[in-house]
Amino acid sequence: MNKKILALLSAGALMTALLAGCGNGGNNETPSSTGEGGDDAAFTTVEEGKLIMSTNAQFPPYEMVADDGQGYEGTGFEGIDVEIAYAIAEKLGLELVIDDMDFDGALLAAQNGKSDMVMAGLTVNEERQQVMDFSQSYANGVQVVIVTEGSDIQSIDDLEGKQIGTQRGTTGYIYCSDTPENGGYGEENVTAYDDGATAVQALINGQVDCVVIDNAPAQEYVNANPGLKILDTEFTNEDYAIGFAKGNTALQEAVDGALGELIADGTVQAIIDKYIPAE
Repeated sequence: MNKKILALLSAGALMTALLAGCGNGGNNETPSSTGEGGDDAAFTTVEEGKLIMSTNAQFPPYEMVADDGQGYEGTGFEGIDVEIAYAIAEKLGLELVIDDMDFDGALLAAQNGKSDMVMAGLTVNEERQQVMDFSQSYANGVQVVIVTEGSDIQSIDDLEGKQIGTQRGTTGYIYCSDTPENGGYGEENVTAYDDGATAVQALINGQVDCVVIDNAPAQEYVNANPGLKILDTEFTNEDYAIGFAKGNTALQEAVDGALGELIADGTVQAIIDKYIPAE
């Protein structure tokens, strides 16, 4: 791999980069260099030589804890986001480190500079754009509704007045908990859980009437739990992207450049097809 190393910078340019790093809010970021996927501007990462990705590894097939303890390339995790992040890190000459936590925590870690980026089947919306920067989209996500066999919920129109389960902090929660005037069902009709698996278990236990969640994990949960089904009607259709701290432009551009190359050469689609085969 062709790494561009900071030592190749002129002494003046290196001093400028170091002074800029010292004035960056007093965090512990250390300089890194761009790889073949980035541009010529130096970027910084939380730990030198590493690309730290925060996530919620309860979102199959995008990110899951590996059953064998090893996971993809020894990361301990597997899934679409894991493999794409690993390929990006390789292009940038960095070691991928995955930090697993709840979904809200994963977003905050990136926003607060505790991680370099967040990948967790993350949808770009107006609210998140106010506090985060994003890469280009690399995958499409569809929100669907899971119900029990025999449920009187037959379509999206039947959700009014029902108790809806979602994963905390997700767009499913945001949409459903909004006011009826804005197309939601009101906070009093939505129960948020730490992860999708817990929400689905609540549905099985009769604590909620349905679960609104992304289609890919929904398929996994339904296949693993007889007696559940997915409504034919889509709830929403959205795009996934990588999230960064607001204003961390150099890193965002470097990662986005690497991602763009992986999209262009077919790597991203091959990874998606590996986990979600075309029907």
